[in-house]
Amino acid sequence: MSARADAFARAAEALIGTPFALHGRCPQHGLDCVGLVACALADCGIAPRIPEGYGLRNANIARFLVLAHGNGFDAARTPKSGQITRGDLLLVTPGPAQSHLLIALRPDYFVHAHAGLRRVAVHNGPLGWPIEHHWRLRAS
Repeated sequence: MSARADAFARAAEALIGTPFALHGRCPQHGLDCVGLVACALADCGIAPRIPEGYGLRNANIARFLVLAHGNGFDAARTPKSGQITRGDLLLVTPGPAQSHLLIALRPDYFVHAHAGLRRVAVHNGPLGWPIEHHWRLRAS
């Protein structure tokens, strides 16, 4: 794990408890999963490029791919390519036509903007959702 990935994870962790708001980009007013990623990137010194025009239900993941690649993330390709490390970004599918971003704090501990709980929360334990994409922040 790079220092940059650790800073990204720490920034995401600091946002736990922030209210949820669809298309939210400001911690004072609320964040969605894209806003969580954008704020965590900004808090560790990366000017985020974020997509617009998506809903809670969205079968098209092109915007999420642009978000990852446009903000310094690469597909996680390590000797253990499935291994999740601190600061990794995951795109999961929690339901039909539903895509969601999570930030790893540990391989089994994630920060995400939870619409049902109406706040940024922690998911502790194995993910019960299929992982569609797994990215790692470039070291520089």
